Amino acid sequence: MKVRIPTPLRSYTDQQKVVEASGESVGAVLDDLDGQFPGLRFRVVDEQGRMRPHMKVFVNQEAVRDLREGVAASDEVTIMQALSGG
Repeated sequence: MKVRIPTPLRSYTDQQKVVEASGESVGAVLDDLDGQFPGLRFRVVDEQGRMRPHMKVFVNQEAVRDLREGVAASDEVTIMQALSGG
């Protein structure tokens, strides 16, 4: 499946905006991405295995917070990082 990578995380993917990954859940997709691009998963998921508050994952434009959420090979996953400032 295609996974869209936000600009702040592209240093892990050799500046690729879209990469291929596989898995039957959001967590498995992140695990696959981490195997290809070490360190990427830790930027999205914390030490307790929860999605970091400033990270958002969308499956086919629908927000997902549960890493156990199922995905299909035809789905498109988008990782987004919330921006903050003042």
